[in-house]
Amino acid sequence: MREAWDEQAANWIAFVRARLDKGWDLTRPPFLALLPPAGRLTLDVGCGEGRLGRALTDAGHRVVGVDASFTLAHAAATHESPLHALVSDASHLAVCDAAADLVVAFMSLMDIDDLQGAVREAARVLRPGGLFCFAIVHPVAESGRFQKDGTFLMDRSYLGVWRYPDPVQRQGFEMTFHTEHRPISRYSKALLEAGFVIEEIREPIPDEDVLAARPEEARWRQVPNFLMVRARLSAHHD
Repeated sequence: MREAWDEQAANWIAFVRARLDKGWDLTRPPFLALLPPAGRLTLDVGCGEGRLGRALTDAGHRVVGVDASFTLAHAAATHESPLHALVSDASHLAVCDAAADLVVAFMSLMDIDDLQGAVREAARVLRPGGLFCFAIVHPVAESGRFQKDGTFLMDRSYLGVWRYPDPVQRQGFEMTFHTEHRPISRYSKALLEAGFVIEEIREPIPDEDVLAARPEEARWRQVPNFLMVRARLSAHHD
């Protein structure tokens, strides 16, 4: 998936900066609400072109972005509101041990090849008691589709692990997402093995303001579209 996302990097930058990612307004507010106040360092893993890092900076966080794609890290670092950004694989972060008190992976962990390695690295770069917060497409939403009558049919294996491309065309822009579906148990297992304790799981639904502007999003009040997790590294983690 790393190579596939690097190939799509220019498309993603154009897609985001044209404000065509409909999920952004649905995911950003509840994810920011999940996070603790700013500390000494927030590491944004899979930072993309830097939009979440900029939002965190505006909220007072000292942010370093990390992305495996040079094109995306460069876009984050050269934006008019630039981030400090590193080119580094999520499973081999170029960051010192215990350097951060918050690691975030916003809509990126499902696009990372080595889930276990990425979660272990999040634990390594966090101080004991630090937080790891991430958001992903909900594995239930990945496993099915809405039918014409409004019912949701799960037609793929929820319990399996499988990769899929998701091509999107919107207002003349083309973008193909590359993702690996994993059941929730895969994420919880990786967290627990790395020394994390899960503090909270959220499955946000569209609020009234979103529905007023985009009534079609009401269907995501029946089935969860996104999953957000906050996990704390054990104070005794070594």
